Order: sequence, then C-alpha cells, then structure tokens
Amino acid sequence: MTGPDLGGWGPVLVAGGVAFLVALAGGLLTTTGPWYQALRRPAWNPPDWAFGPVWTVIFTLTVVSAVLAWKADEDGVARAALLAAYAINAALNIAWSGLFFRLRRPDWALVEVVFLWLSIAVLILVTARASGIAALLLLPYLTWVGIAAILNRAIVRLNGPFRSA
Repeated sequence: MTGPDLGGWGPVLVAGGVAFLVALAGGLLTTTGPWYQALRRPAWNPPDWAFGPVWTVIFTLTVVSAVLAWKADEDGVARAALLAAYAINAALNIAWSGLFFRLRRPDWALVEVVFLWLSIAVLILVTARASGIAALLLLPYLTWVGIAAILNRAIVRLNGPFRSA
C-alpha cells in the first residue's frame, strides 16, 4: 500500500509536521513564570530570548537531516530504525520540558537529559548510515543538549534539593 503522491514532499511534510508538534509540546510544557525566575542560575546562563531562535535552528536542521536520511536509504529496515530513533528522541525531548518545568524537578530532568543526549548520539549514528551530511546536521543539537545538561546540573547544584509540588 502506498500513500498519496505528494510530488516528493511527503517526507518534508511529515518531518516538518512532527518537528512542529515536538516544538509545540515542549513549548507548552515550558513555563518561565515565578518558579523558574526564582531559580538561581549560573552567570553563563543564556538569556531567555535565545532559546527560541536556537531551538528553531535545531528543529530546522533536524527536519533537513531526517529528510536527507530518508531519501538516501530506501531500505525498509534502515528506515524503520531511522523512524524509531527519531520517535524515541522526540519523546525524550518533550519529556525533559515536562520534568523540568511542569513537574518542577530539575533533578529528574538532569537524569533524563542524559538519555536525551544519548538518543541524539544514536540518532547521529543511525542517520550516518544513510547520509554523512544528514548526520553532521545533528551535531548542533547534540552540542546544545550537552550545554543544556551542564546548565541543568548547575541549576540542580545551586537550588536543590527539589520536592514534588
């Protein structure tokens, strides 16, 4: 069974739609209200306004990466692995925002961000089997989440212990 012919735009629309939904879910879970503003953060914490543009670039690069990898390898098993890696990564990306901001548990988010970072590393490996360029496009994502993990650790150290609300 095949889907409708979208003139080759199918992978772009799917990847873009999924990235939009992940960004939307993460954004809805992210609240920078009084609780977050009261947290002590290190001096090197990026300004709040920087997160939106950085994530926009990361999601754009991720969409391009996914489409390049999808189109480079038509093997069903390879594509299934690619979809699984992206799905796991998407779930972990959303989960971090929920843990940190909604549950107000930066300590739990610190544990989770390790798995998010590892999922990006796996995503790079799975993507590289299809396209080296697609894999390279994911390096800013890996770098940013690495920085976020260090920032998350600093926030835990400066503010812990945390308790469930």
